[in-house]
Amino acid sequence: MGRTSETPSSQELEITGLVRLAIQGDVEAYGKVYDICLERIYRYIFNQVGDAMQAEDITEEVFIRAYKAIKSCRGKEQTFIPWLYRIAHNYLIDTYRKQHKEIPVDNIELISDTDPEREVEKRLEYQEIFEAVKSLPEMQKQVILLKYLDDNDNDEIARILGKRQGAVRALQMRALSKLREIFNSRAERYVK
Repeated sequence: MGRTSETPSSQELEITGLVRLAIQGDVEAYGKVYDICLERIYRYIFNQVGDAMQAEDITEEVFIRAYKAIKSCRGKEQTFIPWLYRIAHNYLIDTYRKQHKEIPVDNIELISDTDPEREVEKRLEYQEIFEAVKSLPEMQKQVILLKYLDDNDNDEIARILGKRQGAVRALQMRALSKLREIFNSRAERYVK
């Protein structure tokens, strides 16, 4: 699971230092931040839109917006990654509102298994899980994705979603309870 915010990792410390330099106008430092954070933000967006090209375009837009607003991070450098997720989250919401679409959550790339039969089973399991997650209310879905797919802790999720930690815990508990109901009802159907 995610770490607590009390003990920043060496990568978090590196990002904080690079963001400080980027705030001062160091383009190369921002490029390094981009390299470090790109995969996380892309994965988050891809798992929302399910299309690689669209995810790439949105990811680039997120980093452009972050660069344009980097000076607003002054004094908040240690919260850069949650801020970046927040930009991505808001951009996705705006994009889907304009297109009047529901945010899909049904694509995930799996690590190839040596056993083709097991690979098919894993894909079916993941598809079943994502169908259940997709049925959750939007904020519960976001909490589950950020927590279990991107391995963020509740403090980071709270900052990303602009909620209090207690609200994030409540959303998570409701989502897990709802998912438990979904899977229990499916299991009961198979038993009958």
